[in-house]
Amino acid sequence: MHIASRNVNWIRAILGKWFYDRVKKNDRDIICLQETKAFETQLPPEFRYHLSDYNIVRHSWEKMWYAGTATLYKKNMNLISSKSKFENIEHFHEDGRVVETKFKEFTLLNVYFPNGWDKADGTEMLSYKLKFYEHFIHYINKLESDWEKIITTWDFNICHRPIDIARPKENENSIWFLPIERAEMDKLEENGYVDVFRHFNPDLKDQYTWRSFRAWSRPRNVGRRLDYFRVSKKVIPHIKKITHQTSVEWSDHCPIILEI
Repeated sequence: MHIASRNVNWIRAILGKWFYDRVKKNDRDIICLQETKAFETQLPPEFRYHLSDYNIVRHSWEKMWYAGTATLYKKNMNLISSKSKFENIEHFHEDGRVVETKFKEFTLLNVYFPNGWDKADGTEMLSYKLKFYEHFIHYINKLESDWEKIITTWDFNICHRPIDIARPKENENSIWFLPIERAEMDKLEENGYVDVFRHFNPDLKDQYTWRSFRAWSRPRNVGRRLDYFRVSKKVIPHIKKITHQTSVEWSDHCPIILEI
C-alpha cells in the first residue's frame, strides 16, 4: 500500500492534465492533501471525473481561501469511519486542518498545522500554533490508548533538528525552527510517535520537503523538512519505505510517499 502526502498550496493551481495523469500513473492507494484552500463547489467538474477511482473525505472548513485538508482513498478500501476535527474541540474547526480516516488496519490523520507567523492584521499566532500541538498530542494519545495503529501525515511547519534545515544557525530565532516549537516534536517522540524518515535515514543531510520559490532556493537545494509521516511504534515493522519526491514541482512542497 502506498500513501502519498503533499501540501499543494491551493489545489486549483495544480489541477490540470499533468496532475490527473500523474495520479492515474502512480495509482496511490491514499492521497492526503493539505492547504487546498477551496470549497468543493469551487473545483472544476472534471475533478471528480478524473479521480473517479477515489472516495474523498474533506474537512468542512468555513474560511474561504484558507487552509483546508482532503484525503482521497481507493474505493476498494474498507473505510470504517471518518472525522474532520478533533473530537470535542471546536476551537480549530473553522480552519479546516484535520481529516481523520479509520480503516481496518490503521487510523490515518491528515493534518495541516498552523504556521505560527503573525497575521497581516498583526494578530500573534505562535500561541495558537502551540495550543494546536497540545490538543493534537492529547488526541492521538487517546487513539493510541484504544490500541489503534496510528499513521499521521502533515505539513507540520517545524524543522525538528538542525539537519532538517539548510541554515540552522541563521534561523535559530525564526518561526519554524524556534526551540519552543521544536520541543513539540520532542514531545511527540517522547509519546512514542516515530519520525519515519529519520528512522530509516538518521544522518542523511540536505533532505528537504519545502523550498521557497524565491532566490533560486530549489536549484540550490536551500530548504526545510516541514512535511512528515509520524507513526505509532507498532506501525514501524510494517513500513517498507519512505520517499521524498523532490523533483516534482508546482508547489513549494514536494510529495512524500509512505509504502507499507
